[in-house]
Amino acid sequence: MTPTEMQAQVEQGLNSGLGLGLIAAYLIAWFCLAFCLAKIGEKLGVSFGKGLVMSLLPIVNLVFLLQLARKPMWWLILFIIPIVNLVILVLVWMAISERRRRPGWWGLLMLVPVANFVILLILAFGDEGREPLPV
Repeated sequence: MTPTEMQAQVEQGLNSGLGLGLIAAYLIAWFCLAFCLAKIGEKLGVSFGKGLVMSLLPIVNLVFLLQLARKPMWWLILFIIPIVNLVILVLVWMAISERRRRPGWWGLLMLVPVANFVILLILAFGDEGREPLPV
């Protein structure tokens, strides 16, 4: 075997390992998101098991988000439209934040890459906010 062939095999192995690593990281992030959504749902009155199942399934997790935010189901169509989906996502997270008695502007932070995980963890595992909900 020539050195060039050996180098090609090594590169192929590294690429395969990198691909599997990325898939594993994606699945871990997906499960963490689903777990946090289920915990948020549990704090908002949905059973954890139902919330986890709804959070793990694609498209159904958008329905679950709309239910948590108490938004109409026709908003699901708005998630299909580019740019509009970002606005709707912010509005949904603002409503969820307010239902968890947190500031509504936290919904904007869900667009910031590292802040969104921090906000998600605070909403899922933090205690109730100090201010009462407006009536």
